[in-house]
Amino acid sequence: LRDRQALDRQLPHLAARIASVVRGRVLLLGTEELMYVPLRLAGAMAGLGTDIRSSSTTRSPAVAVDDPGYPLRTRLVFATADGERYAYNVAPGRDPSRRFDTIVVVTDAVGDGLLDALSAHCDSVVVVPIPSYVPGPLPSPLRGPAFGSYPGDEVSWLLTDLSDVELEAPTEEREEAVQSGGAHYAESLPVEYVPSAAYDALFADALASSADRVATAVGVVTELVLAGRARPVLASLARAGVPVGILMRRWANWRHGLDLAHHAVSIVRGRGVDTVALRWLAAHHDPADVVFVDGWTGKGAIVTELAAALREHSVATGQSFRPDLAVLADPGHCVRTFGTRDDFLIPSACLNSTVSGLVSRTVLNDDLIGPGDFHGAKFYPELAGADVSATFLDAICARFAAVRPDVEGVLAARAGQEVEPDWSGWAAIERISTEYGIDSVNLVKPGVGETTRVLLRRVPWRILARTGAGADLAHVRLLAAERGVPVEDVDGLPYTCVGLIHPRYSRGASGADGLSASGADGLSAG
Repeated sequence: LRDRQALDRQLPHLAARIASVVRGRVLLLGTEELMYVPLRLAGAMAGLGTDIRSSSTTRSPAVAVDDPGYPLRTRLVFATADGERYAYNVAPGRDPSRRFDTIVVVTDAVGDGLLDALSAHCDSVVVVPIPSYVPGPLPSPLRGPAFGSYPGDEVSWLLTDLSDVELEAPTEEREEAVQSGGAHYAESLPVEYVPSAAYDALFADALASSADRVATAVGVVTELVLAGRARPVLASLARAGVPVGILMRRWANWRHGLDLAHHAVSIVRGRGVDTVALRWLAAHHDPADVVFVDGWTGKGAIVTELAAALREHSVATGQSFRPDLAVLADPGHCVRTFGTRDDFLIPSACLNSTVSGLVSRTVLNDDLIGPGDFHGAKFYPELAGADVSATFLDAICARFAAVRPDVEGVLAARAGQEVEPDWSGWAAIERISTEYGIDSVNLVKPGVGETTRVLLRRVPWRILARTGAGADLAHVRLLAAERGVPVEDVDGLPYTCVGLIHPRYSRGASGADGLSASGADGLSAG
């Protein structure tokens, strides 16, 4: 964005300067993927009255036929350090009226082969060099206690520290901006939820009652990861994956004496994985050893986002990471490496930064994050009095010895079983979207963890709860009551609960609580 704005400012000056040194019929020629700047320059020069065309070289060979009815009339072939390249319809062929008087080459890497090939077919060649982007030194990771409340050896954060930047906005304001298309959710942060005394007590009860279940899932998923890689590198998806990655690291150390490397990386829906973080991982580890870690799956959106981003990164850089995602709970049935497929309360899902090392969720804002920067996040040391990050980790680790037989039993029972993803969660979400008249599955958040996020960060419309879900939903019901959100019991719901974000939210039409200002169900809004 900043580069585009700089080009917009300089374009009139550049176009006028180039126009002053060309004459006659002009071709503005880009080189391969460098097409945007030449096209913009050609448009600006045409506005100055220049007789101009625009084209680009290519690495793709094609047959040229010098016939008026054929689109590729002529072909120039020239050598580069990377092999032969081609320029079509640059030479005039048999029609002298097609000859260019001046050819302007806009490029970030020009060789003698191209210039020699062009000079035989025009009166003059003008070269306009564009500085190419060369990745600079990789940034350094952040570590506690300078960033985050976790000890420095537990995790390195591949993030940019934005702690001094005011990024928080009211939930309703953010929701309206996101749904209107005026902003991406990752460009700002929600105001951090400060739990009430009742909610703190509920978290403590949930931790006590679910510690064995979480510890068992930690043991199972860690053993599965270790079975596939002798010494894996854990890359937790910030933020929810980080406590899970630390627990997996601790299990590997307790059970096998391993000291696994652990890093936190950012992934943003619609934007992919932080490519600078991927470059850092590849520079310090074998990409084949890296295992991406998250807390749970919902409908599987992050699973598909991760796979697509890693494919794109591999094509661009040759650095091939495995697209596997390891999670504690996979109620969406969309990964192969999981501790359980039950949709149950993982206590770390109850809170935001105060159970995740006092670190915000990640930020990707072009005004703050440059092309060589990690994605960003904030550290909230002022919330230290409410920090239960260590409490959560220690409570789970204290149960490792007790659940070891259970872990071994689960692994033995699962041996030889079919655990391929069937994406049944996604199919269920599509049915719910249709039933409730919601035209975007992005507004349907299945599972205990995702429903909790809806209540903490978004404008919830209603909560669907599986009839008889019990204690796993105590914190959801409390949060819903605090925000005035209705909870609807549903028989046969495939998840323990599903959070529905208001599907047509605007503060004027819907009211600040996300419900219809007129008291209706809210679908009439907007």
